[in-house]
Amino acid sequence: MRTSNNNPVPSTASLPVVDALPDSAQIINVRGGETVNRDDLVERVKTAASKIRSRITGLDGPVVVAEPDALDMLVYLFAAWAAGRVAVVVNPGLSADEQLNVLDHTGAVAWYGPLRCKFKKPGARGKDDHPPLTLDEPALILMTSGTTGIPKGIVHSLRSLQARIALNIAYMGDASLARSLCVLPTFFGHGLIGNCLTPLAAGGTLHLWCSPGIGEMASLGQVMDRHRITFMSSVPSFWKLASRVSPSPTQPPLRLHVGSAPLSIEQWRAISDWAGTDSVYNMFGMTETANWISGGALKNSQGRDGFVGEIWGGRFAVCGDDGTIAESGRGEILVQSPGMMMTYLNAPEALAKAFVGSWMRTGDIGEIDAAGSLTLVGRIKTEINRAGIKIQAEEIDMLLERHPAVDEACAFAIPDAASGQAVAAAIVLSSQNAISTQDIGQWCREHARAEAVPSVLYVLDAIPRNDRGKIVRDSVRAVAMKSETAK
Repeated sequence: MRTSNNNPVPSTASLPVVDALPDSAQIINVRGGETVNRDDLVERVKTAASKIRSRITGLDGPVVVAEPDALDMLVYLFAAWAAGRVAVVVNPGLSADEQLNVLDHTGAVAWYGPLRCKFKKPGARGKDDHPPLTLDEPALILMTSGTTGIPKGIVHSLRSLQARIALNIAYMGDASLARSLCVLPTFFGHGLIGNCLTPLAAGGTLHLWCSPGIGEMASLGQVMDRHRITFMSSVPSFWKLASRVSPSPTQPPLRLHVGSAPLSIEQWRAISDWAGTDSVYNMFGMTETANWISGGALKNSQGRDGFVGEIWGGRFAVCGDDGTIAESGRGEILVQSPGMMMTYLNAPEALAKAFVGSWMRTGDIGEIDAAGSLTLVGRIKTEINRAGIKIQAEEIDMLLERHPAVDEACAFAIPDAASGQAVAAAIVLSSQNAISTQDIGQWCREHARAEAVPSVLYVLDAIPRNDRGKIVRDSVRAVAMKSETAK
């Protein structure tokens, strides 16, 4: 396990367990109209916890929570903890092979949600009584990748979740969390911890409207007005679609978050214009730190792409190319956080590589100024090395998305005999613009240094994303290089 001496957690911290939720906490299902108050939620959790206990009495091990309904997902998460079990939260849409992989890696003894694989419940091999989890026991395992290879399971305790949620509330304020809208899936940290557990712990009303389709998205502004939404958070692609298909809300929310992917200043401003507020925050977070680490407001960005502000509890540092750790400068961003994970599940080598002393490596390249504010530049693993010159793929993304004819872009490296690697990019063109890739290339040459100009542009109908809405560049590269529209 990893620990660090960081800023103290606010004394008003609430445990992310159902019995500790404020009386005012409630959940509203936007699609069905059902309202579940705190007492109703407690009773549902008690019933589900009893089912878990009776089903796996005499078995030791975690339980998988993969309920397709977001309310059921939350109920069974709380119920697992009440039953003294670690909850492994995964995508309900996993294939049979992916489900078996999760079960094999975690040693789970039950699966709650659609089960597509042949799961044989193990024989009795443990104690009958599992009291509710204590603060420092493993409580939550989030699977971030590798469900078809070696899964990467990130283990959190109730203490690390408590720390993150308490800091979220302290930096966001109770007023903004009074009426939140969750549009993200609840099987990863952004949706589960940031969009659901944080508002509930603040005593707010959580409106569940997860993964709305394109048809539903046309009514986003109306949904926000009807429920007087004060806060919501999603990924850049969601906001881009929202501004295209939905009228703006007539009553601006108090706060919006954008996270889980790079955000250009142009898109940031477009979100602000659509929502009618400049309290739009570009968020930086990791599953390893239980959701958000920091967030920077548009009004404080000074026009900087990637500005994410000061840390929300804990410390940032920069690791230079020579391994020197400093409080400011440019390099790989390191973090110490009260919300730090306990470990990677069954992966000691990955855990060792993730830390430099007590500092966790984020894998992000960024700049920390003298005031302690962070601006992200790109990811180490997506750097493009063009004849010794390192170029951040995210920099190319944001350059291309500044072009009025480009809706989305994803840059990546391709082999090049002369320079080792060349810059390529997949782009999605807006439907109302007819333009050649040669024209876009010329525009890039006028707006960027020579080595950052893409050598090849692939035109796609859509940029592939994973189930969390994130772009996986290797997948985009594979799809793009199979396409016929490359110039």
